[in-house]
Amino acid sequence: MKYVVLICCLLPLLLQAQQYNTVNVDSGWAGNSVNVVVFRKNSLVTFKDTQFIAYYNARQHVVLGKRKTGAGHWTLQETPYRGNTWDAHNSISIMVDGDGYLHIAWDHHNNTLHYCKSVAPGSLELTTPLAMTGTLEDRVTYPEFFKLPGGDLLFFYRNGESGKGNLVIKRYSTATKAWKLVHDNVVDGEGERNAYWQSCTDENGAIHLSWVWRESADVASNHDMCYAKSTDGGIKWYSSTGKQFSLPITAANAEYISFIPEKSELINQTSMYAFDGKIFIATYYRAQADSVPQYHIIYNTGSVWQSNSLSFRKTAFSLSGVGTKRIPVSRPQIIAAKQQDEIIACIIFRDEERGSKISAATCDDLHSNRWLVQDITAYPVGYWEPTYDTELWKQQHLLHLFVQYAEQADEEGKTTTRPKMVEVLEYAPW
Repeated sequence: MKYVVLICCLLPLLLQAQQYNTVNVDSGWAGNSVNVVVFRKNSLVTFKDTQFIAYYNARQHVVLGKRKTGAGHWTLQETPYRGNTWDAHNSISIMVDGDGYLHIAWDHHNNTLHYCKSVAPGSLELTTPLAMTGTLEDRVTYPEFFKLPGGDLLFFYRNGESGKGNLVIKRYSTATKAWKLVHDNVVDGEGERNAYWQSCTDENGAIHLSWVWRESADVASNHDMCYAKSTDGGIKWYSSTGKQFSLPITAANAEYISFIPEKSELINQTSMYAFDGKIFIATYYRAQADSVPQYHIIYNTGSVWQSNSLSFRKTAFSLSGVGTKRIPVSRPQIIAAKQQDEIIACIIFRDEERGSKISAATCDDLHSNRWLVQDITAYPVGYWEPTYDTELWKQQHLLHLFVQYAEQADEEGKTTTRPKMVEVLEYAPW
């Protein structure tokens, strides 16, 4: 009997030890966080049984790779394309369309569009640089790809500079092999502010968009959280209660789902996830009654928006200034799923308070707001932020994270950090 008791006591520890596996890819640029910023859509993406990856190497070249999903060996190809890796805004985003063509956008911070696609389905060889529609493509920042259920792609980006930019959406048709403009200005800062958004598509192809407003280039001017939804590929937009917006959405007619004042250490460009009509947004800020910024989840699982503070952090910090900041916590990623009759949510993050390891906070009852916080890795990852293979999670509920140790000097400063290993961390959150 004592052996049975011992096994039962050890089993949770053994399961926890087996929760993740890491697969090395290659040495990559680590002088700043350009490979590991949270707004990469995507760093990893799976199409059928093949997973693709993209990153900058030590020579500042874009590298593409692929493997059979879950395999240990990667096929890698250095492309002729380079980026200004000293600016962490200039990240790489990839997606595979319904025909198997890889699309890539890279090296953007209020400059001309850098975009191309693979020469054949499944290939790592790229075309020469391409235009999409040829309009509104000279002041691009934060390019993001999203895949619709039929295989078409959406391309989101900011047109304009911080504090004065607008959200543009374009759509790629697998039938015509061409891009078209959907909207030149979905969310309008009216020349006085701009929206810093996070977005996702759900299993039905609905687009969910949330954002904070920023009044200037200073991150301290971030405020509030807003929401909009489209069910027709981004043409018409609605509030969570079904009210259609007159476009563009502005500060005056937006749906405010959480009121957060300026100078609250509210971060921009975090993450959201949606399934089965349920919407989850992860962020961090300092509540007015608190002295410490906390991770928060803003969610709607029925008809009412709610907000929970995770409340486990103990260390204060101040968020202000311009450019990429050296922040003691990462922006969070959020995923969710339904198990039996319960909704389970998981937030992935990095916090200096916990030794800058990769950590996860998991909750199986949002009403109770009880979170299990644990470190996934035993090693630090510097100023890493989480990105993951969104398509693999949607299809199989397998969570694959892009991981690399990286440094980040404040306001685009330079470090002497040498290249570090790029890894894929395969993690079972529950």
